[in-house]
Amino acid sequence: MLPHQFFKLLSDETRVRCLMLIMREECLSVGELTQALQESQPKISRHLAQLRSSGVLVDVRQGQWVFYRRSSSLPGWMNKLIDDLVASNCLKTQYQLDTSRLHAIQARPVCCQ
Repeated sequence: MLPHQFFKLLSDETRVRCLMLIMREECLSVGELTQALQESQPKISRHLAQLRSSGVLVDVRQGQWVFYRRSSSLPGWMNKLIDDLVASNCLKTQYQLDTSRLHAIQARPVCCQ
C-alpha cells in the first residue's frame, strides 16, 4: 500500500477509532467494537472489511467469534505511523470514552492466537 492510500484509509473517523482500539487491545471482536464505538454492527463490519482488504488488519476466526488484529506484514513506516497515532495523548483523550465503554463490557470474549 502506498502512503496516499494509507492516509485515505485513515480519513474516516470510524476506521481510526477501530484501529486505535485494536492496536491498544491487540485483538478485538466486531461485537466489542460495536459496543465501544456505539455504532451499528454493519457499519463496524464494513469499516473492518476495508482495513482488512487493505492489509492493515487480519481476521482471526475462533469458533463463533471473528477477531481483528494488526497484520504482521505491515511495512515499517506504516507501523511507526500507527504506533505514533496510538501513543498520541491528544487522541488518547479524544477517544477515552471508546476505551471506557470497551472495558465496561461484561464477559468479553477472549482471543487466543
